[in-house]
Amino acid sequence: MLAADPVAAARRAVSEARAALGGSSPSFAVLFASEHFFGDAEALVAAVAGATGQVPLIGCVAEAVAGGSREVESEPAISLWLAAELGPVETFAMEFAGTPTGGAFGGYRFDQPAGIRLMICDPFTFPVSDLLAHLNEHVPEATVMGGMASGGLQLRQSRLFLDGRVLSRGAVGASLPQAEVHALVAQGCRPVGNPYTTTRADGNVIFELGGRPPLERLRDLAAALPTSDRELLAQGVHLGMVIDEYQAEPGQGDFLIRGVAGVDPESGAIAVGDEVVVGQTVQFHVRDAGSADEDLRRTLERAAAALGTRRAAGALLFTCNGRGSRLFAEPDHDAGLLAEVLGKIPVAGFFCAGELGPVGGQNFLHAYTASIALFPGPAT
Repeated sequence: MLAADPVAAARRAVSEARAALGGSSPSFAVLFASEHFFGDAEALVAAVAGATGQVPLIGCVAEAVAGGSREVESEPAISLWLAAELGPVETFAMEFAGTPTGGAFGGYRFDQPAGIRLMICDPFTFPVSDLLAHLNEHVPEATVMGGMASGGLQLRQSRLFLDGRVLSRGAVGASLPQAEVHALVAQGCRPVGNPYTTTRADGNVIFELGGRPPLERLRDLAAALPTSDRELLAQGVHLGMVIDEYQAEPGQGDFLIRGVAGVDPESGAIAVGDEVVVGQTVQFHVRDAGSADEDLRRTLERAAAALGTRRAAGALLFTCNGRGSRLFAEPDHDAGLLAEVLGKIPVAGFFCAGELGPVGGQNFLHAYTASIALFPGPAT
């Protein structure tokens, strides 16, 4: 909903969100507010908490928000999502403390391995990629979805919501151990050319793909591509890393996408935004609005098919602040497509400075991605 006054906005949002529950009492709330509410975050959260009966709540101030089938990118807006009958909900806050040997996370322990955690993190004080890597190795059953707060990027400050409080650092989250949640991740890229086996690499630097320098592979690819794809390649090269090496023919959606961060013209080596190991299969990718639309549409259609006779009850949308009007010609793309495929269900979301979601059964921090936590309704 659109409003500039925090108390009025809270009252209207709670009224509309309660109506969507059809009389059920809420047991969990998620609140996103546009950056217009940065200075009024405490008043907004207090008003929402009071009107909802102090149910567990997480959220943040964001660059822009989504609600229903709309994405509001430049006007004051808040988006409130209420849920019922999810089972137990535990909200928590986490902090990261640097130490001489690296650092340590505190405030919450992932003692219960299964179930989903929704997390919203401050990009300046919480290195979530390190946490996700730890979980992938030690708590592989845990699924983490969410995003990096984007509402205070210019000030290097965030406003995170936890129950009736506002935090400015760390992360907030909610554990939903008994809730059924379908984790959807659309990275918005399309593979081009052929896959290659990494034959020499060190950390995030690749020296050989299939026995040849990756820059040579990239030049050969550019020469073979049609003009339209060659232009996309020139705008930005991305590398997809196969997560499941046992998959016979990996395609779109089977790769973890990372940007190419640098090139050494002398050696032909490239640096990418993640560690690459020898033996890993990789493939170059391109990104554009058409690829992003196709990827999200296919992801949502698969989710709809997986529901069978059931319908979606609600969803949380964590979409990159590089999408929206920065990528698509038409407004409301991601939220609108979600409504088109899954129906007009209660949806809340925000434009993130990085998105959290699983690919190939492992949790990652993404960019330019739409990460969706889909809550199915009961069987009919």
